[in-house]
Amino acid sequence: MNNFKLETPLVQSLEEFKEGEPRVYPLVQSTTYNYKDPDFVAGLFDLTESGHMYSRISNPTVQAFENKIAKLEGGVGAVAVSSGQAATTTAILNICNSGDHIVACSTIYGGTFTLLSSSLKKLDIEISFFGPDSTEDEILSLFKENTKAIFGETIGNPGLNVLDFEKISRVAKKAGVPFIVDNTIATPYLCRPIEHGANIVIHSTTKYIDGQGSCVGGVVVDAGNFDWNNGKFPSLVEPDPSYHGLSYYDTFKDAAYIVKARTHILRDFGATMSPFNAFIYLRGLETLHVRMDRHCENALKVAKFLESHENVLWVNYPKLKSGKYYELAEKYLPKGSSGIILFGIKGGAEGGRKFTTKLKWINNVVHLGDVRTCVLHPGSTTHRQLSDEEQIAAGVMPEAIRLNVGIENIDDIIADIDQALK
Repeated sequence: MNNFKLETPLVQSLEEFKEGEPRVYPLVQSTTYNYKDPDFVAGLFDLTESGHMYSRISNPTVQAFENKIAKLEGGVGAVAVSSGQAATTTAILNICNSGDHIVACSTIYGGTFTLLSSSLKKLDIEISFFGPDSTEDEILSLFKENTKAIFGETIGNPGLNVLDFEKISRVAKKAGVPFIVDNTIATPYLCRPIEHGANIVIHSTTKYIDGQGSCVGGVVVDAGNFDWNNGKFPSLVEPDPSYHGLSYYDTFKDAAYIVKARTHILRDFGATMSPFNAFIYLRGLETLHVRMDRHCENALKVAKFLESHENVLWVNYPKLKSGKYYELAEKYLPKGSSGIILFGIKGGAEGGRKFTTKLKWINNVVHLGDVRTCVLHPGSTTHRQLSDEEQIAAGVMPEAIRLNVGIENIDDIIADIDQALK
């Protein structure tokens, strides 16, 4: 399906089917697999043979999902894991050891901010944050000899800044480190970060890829476009004693990173995606383009309504022409900028909390990317572990409301928001 537009491989399966086999890729709910030849199984453990030996490491249904995501993002391979947080952790631990350093944009999801600034710090992996509008020189000044990656989100959650791919890609190349992008809110339908210089792409598949609020998961995609043999990443180049001295770089070439992510990080830490969740995600991908078009259409109408409302102080939505990131959104998100809106309500934090209680059918939900419209006050929920200064740096003002605009009738959505604001 190399010559098709993105919508077609979203719907169609990438797998080859024989006569009489199921048209929908089946759920293989099995932990183990049968083999007659012990030498073949030994080859699986030595990474000289391909196949499934144990579902903590690989599974046919999970592999079908991984193959589809890798194809959609334009990567050489993918590893599916148990959550979006596991995807971020896997992507970083695959190249970082104790004593290493990461540079990241400050306007990232609160859970990721805490992971980088607190949990990884306990493993002696340091982090330096930069603002989304920082210059190249300002970002480069944060780099150290032990810096191993630069990290950002296509659309910041919940600040909704649009990542300047061209700028960050130049910084990453100058520093000789991979550019890791969380593409959760945009999805590969709205943006393909690899086409704009990213080396590694991650998703919380819990969000738009699922689209129905039913399964937690994550995935890491390797672009296969980074030179790991530049002296900074010995774990990918030097012999791995746990595989009899195998070098990932020498053996797997462009796929070295993603093979190591599976056979080292996933094998040892065990953050495995269940086959059932992968089966559900394969179904979700089939309607991703239809859902994202409606999310984008509805969200832009709601954003314009909020922008003109007397009880709203400000509105952040990338596709608003009055917005700070409109030009970047036009450049990197031509189809639309997803279904999330951040807006400030009169009355500060208390006004925001009160607004959420006055909605009639739009519910408070600690989630996004669902087909159902829902609302959240980030300052008292997803970002409550951050200090006031850190919240503001992440784009979260006390009066901020994060609205996940679903695919219901637009008039009904606006009517409930309007009566709650009044």
